[in-house]
Amino acid sequence: MTSLRTLTFGDFLDQIGAKTPAPGGGAVASSVGAIASALGRMVVAYSVGKKSLAEHKPTLERAAEVLARTADLLLQLAEEDAAAYTIVNELSKLPETDERRQREWAAAVARAVDVPRAVVGACCDLLRLLESLQPITNTHLRSDLAIAAILAESGAKSGWWNVKVNLDYIPDPIARTRLESEIRTMLTDAARRRDAIESACS
Repeated sequence: MTSLRTLTFGDFLDQIGAKTPAPGGGAVASSVGAIASALGRMVVAYSVGKKSLAEHKPTLERAAEVLARTADLLLQLAEEDAAAYTIVNELSKLPETDERRQREWAAAVARAVDVPRAVVGACCDLLRLLESLQPITNTHLRSDLAIAAILAESGAKSGWWNVKVNLDYIPDPIARTRLESEIRTMLTDAARRRDAIESACS
């Protein structure tokens, strides 16, 4: 897959809509989180320099740096998810007795779970940051901050679906249960923070 950083938005949409295994839902989940980060950065950009928020300038500038890194991370995860899914897709078409499948399957499945799990984590971290920014950012951009929160939660929830679709490939039922419980706890927290941001922005 061509790097997302070099694609036009229209080309990215065309690639998503094409009858190809990747990019798919994993890349979309990560990209939604990256867009949420960028939107949060815009809110910060319109807050730095305002006299009424002068005391918060150092915090806002640090937040802008974190938001930029978060967007970069999520774009990287989008590409890693596409690569991970491509390998699992290739291996799943081989007989279970195939030497390559036996050699690579466990690591491929682990990667296909770990990447979207990281997307969930990054989006939850993003929501924590957005929540902390609500009281110290430009009130004229409340709708943008609320939208960033909604998108960040959507990225987290979408990331979970990309974990969930691969859960059955994990042979250890205890590991499956532990992972599902962990992510559901994260999603509950994400929903609470998104709701708090929306309420505060209303």
